[in-house]
Amino acid sequence: MPFLNRIQRWAEERPHDTAVVVAGHRLTWAALRDSAAGLVPETKAVTALSEANSVNFVVKFAAALAGGRQCAVLDPAWPASLQEDISRRAESSAQPAAVSPDDDLADGAPEATFLIGLTSGTTSVPKAFTRSRRSWQESFDASIEFFGLSAGDVTLAPGPLAASLNLYALAECLYAGTEFQTLETFDVGDVHAAITHDRVTRLVLVPTMLRMLSERGLTGCVDGSGVRSIICAGSKLDARTLEAARRWAPNATIFEYYGASELSFVSGVGLPARAAAAVGGTGIGRPFPGVDVRILDDAGTRLPDGAAGNICVRSAMVSNGYLWGDDGEALRSFGGWFTVGDQGYVEAGELHILGRRADMILTAGKNVYPHEVELALAAVPGVAAAVAAGVPDDLRGQRVVAGIVPSAGAVTATQLKAGLENILARDKWPLQYYAVTELPITDRGKVSRKLLLDWISSGDHRIRNLGA
Repeated sequence: MPFLNRIQRWAEERPHDTAVVVAGHRLTWAALRDSAAGLVPETKAVTALSEANSVNFVVKFAAALAGGRQCAVLDPAWPASLQEDISRRAESSAQPAAVSPDDDLADGAPEATFLIGLTSGTTSVPKAFTRSRRSWQESFDASIEFFGLSAGDVTLAPGPLAASLNLYALAECLYAGTEFQTLETFDVGDVHAAITHDRVTRLVLVPTMLRMLSERGLTGCVDGSGVRSIICAGSKLDARTLEAARRWAPNATIFEYYGASELSFVSGVGLPARAAAAVGGTGIGRPFPGVDVRILDDAGTRLPDGAAGNICVRSAMVSNGYLWGDDGEALRSFGGWFTVGDQGYVEAGELHILGRRADMILTAGKNVYPHEVELALAAVPGVAAAVAAGVPDDLRGQRVVAGIVPSAGAVTATQLKAGLENILARDKWPLQYYAVTELPITDRGKVSRKLLLDWISSGDHRIRNLGA
């Protein structure tokens, strides 16, 4: 099961308690059960759900999983033609169990597929992978234990429900019987209002959101002391974001974790309130409950501690594989150990993330991952954010360059190099620094190293050479 049987239970035990709040619109457990059950007779075997954040999304999502039904959640911002293409593929490729208008709002067989997950995409058709009900139940049990989700928590995930981070947070709360909240769209003021007035104790969000909430919360004197858990995914927290979050929400344990849609949770770490944080490192904690991690080379041979290679996972939470779009590389298996191609190493039991192999910079025979350079630079005083990349170099093959967003005033290359001492090995230091007025961001909101290189080659007005 994922969570439908649990909804039935909570609706019987606590029918008038709040289950879900979306932008002030509330659903009790009984209302959620009854509304979703009312939609089951008209819900197809395979649903392509494309809807903005609303209580209707939650009701339709629950109905779309009843019995043997399967659901693909689409980003409503995707072009209509792309959504139609995905819908056709899902209906023709999926093999759901037989469904009936008389089906109850109940979970299907544990091993059966219930979710068709999609990688993000705008110009091409995203890859589609499938998840079994049991894999999500295993994930729920692991994440509830790891993050310490309790009955009295109120979770706010202010991002789009079409994103896997927020969709999972919704489902986890439905499974655990705790209140879940979100917004129609992300707005700092609305999040602060929810924290102040709706007893929010738990935030699930990406680092960029946390930084905005923390910095503006401190400036606007918004009290974040009632927040007890902050769960971040997407990228490792930089030093400035972590420091601001600790000041704004002083009683919160701040969790970071590594995972992937195809793998589920892999490893994580929780920084307790008032505990000192190590800055600039690549470590992302120890494996989740029920997860084994190994570092394997491309031949599937296990590597020793400290040696970098493919981060490989064995757990009951791994997806079933791809429904379409499998190129043989996106999700690989070495005798039951699965990897999505992320590179890293294990040291003293802790997993360290280096990044994707495609991003690696080969400079003077040394492998350098931009991710570790960026984390180190973000820990340097005077740096608000950083992005690193490799440019061709006749002598070294490639050389490392970095774009820096200063936190206040000006920053010099000399200050940057002094700040990297004891944080990053010298042979990984950038050989050229640039001040940028803003991070190079794609139209999907992701930092782009390629765009940084384009700015450098074109002499873009947003970039200024700081020297070596």
